[in-house]
Amino acid sequence: MGLSRKYGTAITEGPTPADVAGQAALPYPDGWAAVAFSEELTRGKVLTRPLAGEDVVLYRLGTGALRAVKPYCPHLGAHLGLGKVDGEDLVCPFHLFAFGPDGACVRTGYETAPPRSPLGRYPVCEVNGAVFVWRHHDGRAPDWTVPEWHVVGHRPARSGVWEMAGHAQEVIENSVDLGHFATLHGWRRAETGGPVRYDGAEFRLSMRAHESAPVLGEFTVDVHVEGYGLAALHVDVHTPRVGLRMCTTVLPTAIGPNRMQLRQLNRLTFDEPARLPAPLARAVSRAATRVLDRAVFKASCAFTAADFPVWHHKQYVQPPRLAHGDGPIGPFRRWARRFYPPQPVTASASAGRTDTHPGSGSGSGSGSGSGSGAEVTPGADGIPSPAPGGSSRRDGTPGRVGAPEPGLPERPERPSPH
Repeated sequence: MGLSRKYGTAITEGPTPADVAGQAALPYPDGWAAVAFSEELTRGKVLTRPLAGEDVVLYRLGTGALRAVKPYCPHLGAHLGLGKVDGEDLVCPFHLFAFGPDGACVRTGYETAPPRSPLGRYPVCEVNGAVFVWRHHDGRAPDWTVPEWHVVGHRPARSGVWEMAGHAQEVIENSVDLGHFATLHGWRRAETGGPVRYDGAEFRLSMRAHESAPVLGEFTVDVHVEGYGLAALHVDVHTPRVGLRMCTTVLPTAIGPNRMQLRQLNRLTFDEPARLPAPLARAVSRAATRVLDRAVFKASCAFTAADFPVWHHKQYVQPPRLAHGDGPIGPFRRWARRFYPPQPVTASASAGRTDTHPGSGSGSGSGSGSGSGAEVTPGADGIPSPAPGGSSRRDGTPGRVGAPEPGLPERPERPSPH
């Protein structure tokens, strides 16, 4: 007897995406998270974006100022992402209740007295070509900022956005995972310019990569990374052999349990040849930038995209079994604790057993901050370890819980607008 035609012949195979495989091991991080590029929010525009399992409604007033609010009208719950901007007011699509720049209801659709029902607002900032929204698990106000980064070149930035399974911390952690630059990205050799420097919600590190190409032969690439929280990386790249200078902004945003959106923005320029007269050197630099801008951006995106299949399917392992050559992953994870809620006191913690906090880098078999393979002693790198059940941040504030499981994953890509 043959198989019934109602059964398909396709079977499920291959790795299971991280957001489908099981419960997220890491909660949502506190802090700023990028939810849009600035160019997406023109005057009067209303956008809805996911953040930490909820919708955030963004809109730009006639003055150019930005607002980020909770999605449901306090009147009868209509989704404000379907509303419109009228001058300086956001108007609900249901009963035309209007809300002013401060979130207060200023009028109804019936010309009656407006109720005292303000919108729930999020802190929002616009910097480096992106729109950031602040969220904290206990609703506290921002206690750090994303600074304005320098800009290279004279051409507009190129940008792209993707959605996939994975957690924002995995993206930021990649910057200290020295081993994967050789095994996944093909660097012949990488060396650090000193220890990673941590300062509150920021960290900085520098690297030098040794590479080779058919025409160029062997050459070096100098990389300087600045990280802010678990949602923003600014990477300066300089290739002296060809005079390329590039700034890349990488912005992972947690949108659901083990699910994220990833934004990238690039600017580049070429050094002016020192042996040419100034006007000619400037013309050569601009011509090279104009001709190679798109190709270099595509190469930069391809470099980032090499990690996509890994992020999309990996699970957060704690404690990790680190080896010599991994890089300072342990200290990074201890620093990352400050962006999460404190863990409750457990019997094993009170008995003095190994710390298994999701942000910890310690544990049996875990490596030291230098990737030596030695056991990590919490706090040995100068990063304070919170007491069990206590604060996970330097200023004493705690960190966030998960949210409902999202739908099945998709991987749309936003084409470059330039």
